[in-house]
Amino acid sequence: MASFEDALLDNRVPALLGDVRLRYDGGRLVGESLPPPWDRRILPGLCVGVALGCTVGAAVLVGLEGGTLPAAALALAAAGLVGLALRLESRLGRRRFVLHFRSESLRVEHLAWTPGATRAELVPFDAVKAVHMVERPGPRYALVVEYALEDEAPRRAVLVEGVRPAEGETLHRVWRMLSNAFGLRGAGLAGG
Repeated sequence: MASFEDALLDNRVPALLGDVRLRYDGGRLVGESLPPPWDRRILPGLCVGVALGCTVGAAVLVGLEGGTLPAAALALAAAGLVGLALRLESRLGRRRFVLHFRSESLRVEHLAWTPGATRAELVPFDAVKAVHMVERPGPRYALVVEYALEDEAPRRAVLVEGVRPAEGETLHRVWRMLSNAFGLRGAGLAGG
């Protein structure tokens, strides 16, 4: 175990890979996705603001004679905009993973913007079956870990997303490092 940590110290972890910042922090490898761009963060609030305007407009039209049909259309538009805002908000979640070398476990977290909505799962290194380099449209690449916990069906968790083709060598190096950390065969030496 100590030899892997020594190899990790000798082979520096890249600061950034795809959409994830990586750092080695005393016995742990931490990867955290970058925050989404400001335009994606502001869009759900904008949808809710327009929905509020539609709701006020519908309330005003209900008081007018013959305004029930336009009021209903505005109320329907407001409901649709709130639904769109919720959907956009759900896509703003960030990811974090932490490899604890001493406890030989991987903590996979899906961070949400709403309090208490963060999901976390602790995966022992022995439960990890594979680390995949997956090609995405664009072309972009992702690092996906496949694991199975006690008699459950195999599951996957995305660790790194949005890796550009120019980062291919770094992607391969991090893939080898993760494969070696989990004790998977066929990855070669992390430094080699």
